[in-house]
Amino acid sequence: MERVPMTADGLTALEDELKRLKLTERPAVIKAIEVAREHGDLSENAEYHAARERQSFIEGRLAELEDVISRADVIDPKTLTGDVVRFGATVLVADEDTDEESTFQIVGTHEADVDRGKLSITSPLARGLIGKSAGDSAEVTAPGGSKSYEIVKVKYK
Repeated sequence: MERVPMTADGLTALEDELKRLKLTERPAVIKAIEVAREHGDLSENAEYHAARERQSFIEGRLAELEDVISRADVIDPKTLTGDVVRFGATVLVADEDTDEESTFQIVGTHEADVDRGKLSITSPLARGLIGKSAGDSAEVTAPGGSKSYEIVKVKYK
């Protein structure tokens, strides 16, 4: 069984979602199915089919969350030090073409959110940064083409 690296915040978010699905979403969809059944003929009952579809999604997501949580390998970036980029690092990079700076924390795939500066360890940019240090240049091939980034600063917080 392959371990799934993530931060403590990422694990907490997954556990919160699991709890919400079990305690709120699942009972609500069961109630919706019961109400829809009372409307009669199930073969032409759109509410019933929509509720069953939602139930299927919830059960699938619950199974996925339980699997990921059971394989979680929590890594606390606060316990890490150094100037080499690896999981948990917060990296300030500068686009070598535009000099535009961006800050990203390298996190697990299940907690990635680029809008919040959380970059998946499996993303092209993160893979290009891993193993490099401040002052190094990283060539990244992404779906939009190749880009070069200079690593300005690496910290663990």
